[in-house]
Amino acid sequence: MRRPLLLALAALVVVAGLVAWRLTSSGTAFEEAVAMVPADSERVTWTDWAGVRRALDADLDVDSSAEDVTAFLDEAHGRDLTSSSALVSSAATSHERLGFSPATLDWEVLAQSTEGAAVIMKLASSEAAAQVADRLEGLGWDEADGAWIGGPDVLAGLGGTLTPELQHFVVLEDEAILIASDRAGHVTRVAEAVRGDAERVSGFDDVSERLASPLAAVVYSGNHACEKLAMAQADDAAQAEAEQLVEQAGGVHPLTAFAMGQLPSGDVRVAMEIEDADDAEAEATARAALAAGPAPGQGGEFGERFSVERAAAKGRVITLDLAPLEGQDYVLSDLSTGPVLFATC
Repeated sequence: MRRPLLLALAALVVVAGLVAWRLTSSGTAFEEAVAMVPADSERVTWTDWAGVRRALDADLDVDSSAEDVTAFLDEAHGRDLTSSSALVSSAATSHERLGFSPATLDWEVLAQSTEGAAVIMKLASSEAAAQVADRLEGLGWDEADGAWIGGPDVLAGLGGTLTPELQHFVVLEDEAILIASDRAGHVTRVAEAVRGDAERVSGFDDVSERLASPLAAVVYSGNHACEKLAMAQADDAAQAEAEQLVEQAGGVHPLTAFAMGQLPSGDVRVAMEIEDADDAEAEATARAALAAGPAPGQGGEFGERFSVERAAAKGRVITLDLAPLEGQDYVLSDLSTGPVLFATC
């Protein structure tokens, strides 16, 4: 009797192990980064700086010159890989004075809500994070309750151009993560979410998963997408044309989440989540038709910018794969703000 009991116990251990693995296994760096932002985040942007450097074959480190960093960012801009970053205008100064920049970061996330904006940055190592903390102390930031408090005067004292989001920092050395914001209270609140000590965003998981590992991406809540990408951003004539095109396509439903990213292949993938999975297949057909036709509010035809390579539905998420045509290098940045007919609500 002991052998069946032992086998049963072993089976339970295996099942428990599988459950634990599913609960603790991680997705891509992009998915993990998006999932750690505060619960009230409405707009999240992502830049995989390590991936961008690989894509451009850029050999940069903390000792690279500001000129080399600027040249790298100019090339990345030409590939539409910088529009989701909050750090580009600050790069030369932050590289030389603060010890981090797109030349050395693994990735960057900008999380925005009604409470404020914060940049979450992943460094190469905990040692690199400790070195940034040392620089902050030496440049005038004051440590208080686990945060480095600066302000506009501290930034101005560094010379150059630094975005206001770099006024206040929390340095998580063990995780090799920097968090920065223009509000001292907000940077602390975001740090609590990053550490898992405060509620994190929900509702972005499925659309983030569809993008896998983009080099640059945006993720919007449904409310933000329906406001900022809606055809209401267009003039009356474009709105009237859009209504007719949506009706011809079979109609669409409001979005509950939205993501768009540029993949390492150069294609742009769009993921749109709706409320009811039963509507997803028809929704994919309709939105693919809209993405292949006229672009009211933007001018011309979407087909002059990209081809729709694939449209699919899984669960409540519709995925479109767009292949930019030759010479159309700014599909992601052009379609990250409205009006965008195929993303309308």
